[in-house]
Amino acid sequence: MTYTEASMNALRQAGDELADATVAALFERGEVGKFNTLMRYVSTAGAPLPDGLPDVAREYLESTRTPPAWVDWAEMEKARLFFIDNNVHISTALSFASMPACYLVPHVAKLLSATHGLKYPSKRMAETGQFTVYLMQPDAFEAGGRFVPAAQKVRLLHASIRHHLARENHWDTEVHGTPICQEDMIGGQMFFSMLVLDSLHRLGIHMSQEGADAYYYAWRVVGAMLGVDQDAVPHTLDEARRFLDLYMVRHMGPSEEGTHLTRQLIDLYEQVVPGTFFDPIVSALIRHLVGDTCADWLQVPRTSWDTVVKAAPHLLGVLETIEDHSPFGAWALDRLGHLTSVLELSALTRGRVMHYAIPEQLKKDYGVSSTVPRTSRWAPPAPTLS
Repeated sequence: MTYTEASMNALRQAGDELADATVAALFERGEVGKFNTLMRYVSTAGAPLPDGLPDVAREYLESTRTPPAWVDWAEMEKARLFFIDNNVHISTALSFASMPACYLVPHVAKLLSATHGLKYPSKRMAETGQFTVYLMQPDAFEAGGRFVPAAQKVRLLHASIRHHLARENHWDTEVHGTPICQEDMIGGQMFFSMLVLDSLHRLGIHMSQEGADAYYYAWRVVGAMLGVDQDAVPHTLDEARRFLDLYMVRHMGPSEEGTHLTRQLIDLYEQVVPGTFFDPIVSALIRHLVGDTCADWLQVPRTSWDTVVKAAPHLLGVLETIEDHSPFGAWALDRLGHLTSVLELSALTRGRVMHYAIPEQLKKDYGVSSTVPRTSRWAPPAPTLS
């Protein structure tokens, strides 16, 4: 698949026709509040839809309740096992690389700042973490699973933000394109997949090509569930590299909003880390994973831990050796990884289930696999732009 300035510009004008029409109808009929109230009771796939749900919402939920017909379930199981085997590393990459990368795109940082939720960064981080955990459960797409309803709600959340910014004339579409456009949705998918794999490689994590492919495939399925145009999305890691390189060169740079959101993120995780001695490791991890230029754009402080963090691959290599040579060690490290992820998510959610609702207005500022040998080392596709 070939990506050019012209093709990327076309993606900037496209939203999500189905979700946009649903949200527009809900606002036009004054039924957003009713929808949000009733949807709090819909949290698992296969659950009966509540009585009184607006017809347009019922039609949307019925048409989006199943994953794409092309899903390869064997590949999804490989992705789940890859996640289990690397859950702490993936959580680290999502927190300290993927989220800051979003803030490196000025118009994305501006859009994120326009929502109520970003006043409380723990809410967005908790929603992202919870969403990923739901995706990687064995029953993610089965009756009783929580992923599908979460994806349906997130898709409407994105449409509602497009609705507010466009309707209230607080978004320059000539300059920034459609809010949460197809280019940005694919870019976000790259941040949570390709960039995570890049970060794992930077941390020295051993993984196979098969594992990397499966993890990326799972996020392709996520993109489809969130309304990403499958004719435009990269289907392979090589295509993903080309898209991500072009996307970042087109858009990344410093911004006041990006700096502010990064500071909130750092403050949040310094509160999660016990005590104060280890606080600088948060900034050091971000700088290590996104690089000095991007970290400077986001005004990530330099700390005495910057050098220490660069030793992370050596420490992780020791842990992987223990895991490979001791069945008990493998079990203990997997359990430790699971508990660390659970505790991190619990700290962010304060033990509550996060609900994805359609905001009725925006912030006033804007007016509105474990069997893979550890000797196997995946190498990311080479950069496509110099």
